[in-house]
Amino acid sequence: MRLTILKSKLHLATVTRCELNYHGSLTLDPILMEAVGLYPYEAITVSNVATGQRAQTYILPGQRGLGQVEMNGAMARLGSVGDRIIVMAYAELEPAELDGHEPLVVGLDAQNRIVDRIHYPPIVKEEFSETEPIV
Repeated sequence: MRLTILKSKLHLATVTRCELNYHGSLTLDPILMEAVGLYPYEAITVSNVATGQRAQTYILPGQRGLGQVEMNGAMARLGSVGDRIIVMAYAELEPAELDGHEPLVVGLDAQNRIVDRIHYPPIVKEEFSETEPIV
């Protein structure tokens, strides 16, 4: 059995551009991608903080150092320039791989600069029982 677990998160990124007439995707500054271990073309979930809307797309790398967070194609309908979004990527892990897993998470300011490294506690496998689930 594989479990889908949070791998990476950009918290409160600011949308810098929306381009409806473009291939559907999210363009990100490579600095932001590297900070949380995101890869070109990786599947992501994008959530608009103001509206609660979320959608799935993939990443395109932008230009390094520009702070780009650009919603392209159908994603451009999810928000507007200036909206704050959360970008999340997940990993498929076997239960045996869970022990010690800790997602990479950063908080961003309004200019998409990293202002905080957010440490979620790692998964400690022995805290979870592998006996019958509580019903």
